[in-house]
Amino acid sequence: VKLLKIMIDILEKKLGNPVGKQQKKKQIILTHTSRDIEEYLMSLKYRMNGKYQRIPNYIITKSGKIIQTLSDAQYSNYFSQIDYNRNSIIVSFENLGWLERVQLKDYHINWIGNIYSGVPYERKWRDYFLWDPYTDIQLKTAAELCINLVNKHKIELKCIGHNTKVSGPNKYGGIITRANFDSKYTDVSPSFNFETFNKYLKNE
Repeated sequence: VKLLKIMIDILEKKLGNPVGKQQKKKQIILTHTSRDIEEYLMSLKYRMNGKYQRIPNYIITKSGKIIQTLSDAQYSNYFSQIDYNRNSIIVSFENLGWLERVQLKDYHINWIGNIYSGVPYERKWRDYFLWDPYTDIQLKTAAELCINLVNKHKIELKCIGHNTKVSGPNKYGGIITRANFDSKYTDVSPSFNFETFNKYLKNE
């Protein structure tokens, strides 16, 4: 597998509190922010007086910029199950998640009122119908980041390829999504193009 050089912005100021370190990793878990990047970074920095403990290792913005918030070894209480956190590297996409049409307006909003004025992805899934699309540059950048991480940490270069719940998700070695762990999660959403992502993973 070709190792690609990618630019990663490492935030100088620590956001929230990592709860521990583990060098050996088994999974990369794909999630999303459910809000725009500025608001998300502010929430990581200031929620719970700076002691917020649900922090991803990386964030990929809509424009494809990679922001590292924790080292690869560090983990937070992203999941309530400690082994999920210890064994994984969390990669979170800037994405608003599910959307609702605002009546008489030419835009949509998500659960906290972030405005999306583009064309939403439509598919009924987990009680919602409209979704903020992921950008192509996000998928490409995520694939490049994952290739780097699997090489560095000897994680299997394979992706589960869907976002439905599976049994024993913590036993899967490779790239998986938070939605695979429990049907209460909606990330990554139906607008995530696994076919395109897998092509980028294989450098096709």
